[in-house]
Amino acid sequence: MKKFKTSKNNKNKLIISLGDPAGIGTEITLKALGSKRLNKNIEPLLVGCKNNIYSTFSKLIDHGITNIPDPNKLDIIDIPLEKKIIPGKVDRYAGSISFKWLLNATNILLEGGANALVTAPISKIAWHKAGHTFAGQTELLGQLTNKKTSMLFTAISPNNGWRFNTLLASTHIPLNKVNDTLTKDLIKYKLDTLLNFCRTFKENPLIQIAGLNPHAGEEGKIGLEEKELIIPVLNEWKLDNPTIKINGPTPPDTCWISSANAWNSTASENNAPDGILALYHDQGLIPVKLIAFDEAVNTTLGLPFIRTSPDHGTAFDIAGKYKAREKSMIAAMNNAWLLSQ
Repeated sequence: MKKFKTSKNNKNKLIISLGDPAGIGTEITLKALGSKRLNKNIEPLLVGCKNNIYSTFSKLIDHGITNIPDPNKLDIIDIPLEKKIIPGKVDRYAGSISFKWLLNATNILLEGGANALVTAPISKIAWHKAGHTFAGQTELLGQLTNKKTSMLFTAISPNNGWRFNTLLASTHIPLNKVNDTLTKDLIKYKLDTLLNFCRTFKENPLIQIAGLNPHAGEEGKIGLEEKELIIPVLNEWKLDNPTIKINGPTPPDTCWISSANAWNSTASENNAPDGILALYHDQGLIPVKLIAFDEAVNTTLGLPFIRTSPDHGTAFDIAGKYKAREKSMIAAMNNAWLLSQ
């Protein structure tokens, strides 16, 4: 494997793991790298199959897409595909090779060969077929680095430059395990994590936490979690953070309304929270994707390096058709570069 030594030149270097080869990872990566919206300081280092990159490049050209970089001018860590992959098909070998690409990309980062990681989408089903029973890339990265990770989605409104942040208290777990997962220590830790991220952009951000139950429990009439757990935790957290304004628990069905209004406004000032803590995966991801699907970026916090990813999946339904949108991949690359400086 080609070695990249730690140097000042790695400050702008992003390593990009190309994800499931049966999906759209290579396509959106090449499209993103050719975009005028991409920060020109970024120096990409791709981990994937060189022949697959060249093949994707040729097919994009055949489809009339020409604003993409020549693979001959890209730095590529070549880990070849040893069998043919059918676009759009869940495949055990595709899961195995995408796992291998991510392992190699992570090792390069830990050796100082790049400054941040961008991961193209993988298929969790393909990983499981290959014997890798991680819930996702976030969980694997946490194990590889022995770090406690958090999943945050961030996006910058193209209308006004406002930054929209949602952190998940729990991630890839069944809904019936959420209650057991939500503890006092976990909620306080996630609030601290969200605050620290928001302080990257604003010294005293406004934080909001979603309720767990409909109407945030209706004072115990629709569930007791807010009354017995969430509100006491928030009161304790406020004592430790007296300068920070925090709202909640807010009824989940209205928690993101001010964020949607702020996202779509042409005004730079708004009263939306700088960060929202969602208590489970879909509670946070549904509004994030409805509000900012093409701009939102999955950001892993807690690692010894910055990691981002598009907020969509492998898009097997359009893989090999060369019509995938690259906006979220551009945002992932730009945010990785910005957050790692």
